[in-house]
Amino acid sequence: MTGSYEERAARVPGATVWTRTVARDGGEAAPVLPDGCMDLIWNEGRLFVAGPDTRAHPTGPGAGRRYAGIRFAPGTAPGYLGVPAHELRDTRAELADLWRGGEARRLTERLDAAADPAVELEALAARLAHAAGPPDPLLTHVAQALDAGRTVTAVAEETGLGARTLHRRSLAAFGYGPKTLARVLRLQRALALARADVPFAEAAARAGYTDQAHLARDVRELTGTTLGRLLLR
Repeated sequence: MTGSYEERAARVPGATVWTRTVARDGGEAAPVLPDGCMDLIWNEGRLFVAGPDTRAHPTGPGAGRRYAGIRFAPGTAPGYLGVPAHELRDTRAELADLWRGGEARRLTERLDAAADPAVELEALAARLAHAAGPPDPLLTHVAQALDAGRTVTAVAEETGLGARTLHRRSLAAFGYGPKTLARVLRLQRALALARADVPFAEAAARAGYTDQAHLARDVRELTGTTLGRLLLR
């Protein structure tokens, strides 16, 4: 028994609130897999940002047993936090290092004292989203189109950005170029199908892979393990 994990839709459009409790007896926790998202996470005295991942990130024990987080939709967190996504790629950065002044420290203290840190964190995220205004609809379209299996070339043409501009804007919004984002989102589609007991070969085809072997290679390269082992976790 390694603890518990729960999630629900957040008040911020497209975001998810999640909580995690780590059991005192420890045990191996499942790694965080690339998903194109960024998270704002509280962990008993710590408030940090999980940048967009290009590979599986281990989830060892932190400073405390309780976690609360909000996972933002792809491309939205940089506008809320004021930091380009590519600067946080494959990192876990303290919010105090990203924001000047003592605001991050005060927010951490408020979360530490809250009866329900997840609710307080959600309220913080809602304030950040309100201050930032609506996400860029063009970038929202890019993420949705790539998640639907559209090619990068097609997305560049239909948005009118051109390949270079699309790549530059994707780095700032998603943390990596559109080809990497498309690959990460395709992996997530396949995982969702496999978790729903869809046979691996069918999951590969429906997610947009050439065949099951192509899916297996991508899983190995992006997560460091096999699809079967991922499902067991």
